[in-house]
Amino acid sequence: MDLELTGKVALVTAASKGLGRATARQLAAEGARVMISARSAEQLEKTAAEIAEETGAQVEHCPADVSSGDDLDRLLAETRARLGGVDVLVNNAGGPRPGGFDALDDAAWQEAFELNLLSTVRLFRGVLGHMREQGWGRIVTIASSSIKQPIENLLLSNTYRVAILGLAKSVALEFAPHGVLVNTVGPGRIATDRVASLDANRATTAGISVEEVRAQTEKAIPLGRYGTAEEFAKVAAFLVSGANTYLTGQNFLVDGGMVKAI
Repeated sequence: MDLELTGKVALVTAASKGLGRATARQLAAEGARVMISARSAEQLEKTAAEIAEETGAQVEHCPADVSSGDDLDRLLAETRARLGGVDVLVNNAGGPRPGGFDALDDAAWQEAFELNLLSTVRLFRGVLGHMREQGWGRIVTIASSSIKQPIENLLLSNTYRVAILGLAKSVALEFAPHGVLVNTVGPGRIATDRVASLDANRATTAGISVEEVRAQTEKAIPLGRYGTAEEFAKVAAFLVSGANTYLTGQNFLVDGGMVKAI
């Protein structure tokens, strides 16, 4: 299937590794011109060079902390200067700190708000004008399986990921007449550094090994294994592509059937 991404400008945040990196690589392989960002300049430069070498695509990079409004303004300005207006946004950010209600103070809530929800608002604001003007645009926000089912000890994620759904749905309805499609994708247990960190945290809390945690989790996944970042990236790439012409305002899980909710 031709995803009709050749020449499109794609901005992917938190893309130096994990889901962001895999999605950026998939878009580059489909012919998009890609800007990637992340906080670590050294890792970001390495990732950009690797993706460019593997795909032959134009891959630019610009360090940015998505929780900083100034950083996002600079990132958007750099993207426009080097590549032109953003046709495709893959909105990604690291997960907020784990913890239950009693463990989280105002600072933790504010930090997660800026990292996950406010960053999404700012990025949407930065790209939607151009998309509306040209009559075409695609946005995917990478969230979590918590958009469908709360995850134990991840109260901040459970709260702000669902808030993102409300934002994305509202924006999808408002901008659909302008050819802009907006969707949300929630990964389940995908083998990334973030999931490895959460498994380690759970192992410490439960007093068991990380291997035992993973084995228990895999039993709860109908496909019997953790997913790969590449499997996730294929779904995200379709949703932000020209091949997607009628899906908007939706939220999808890439979780191997783990979440049982209908």
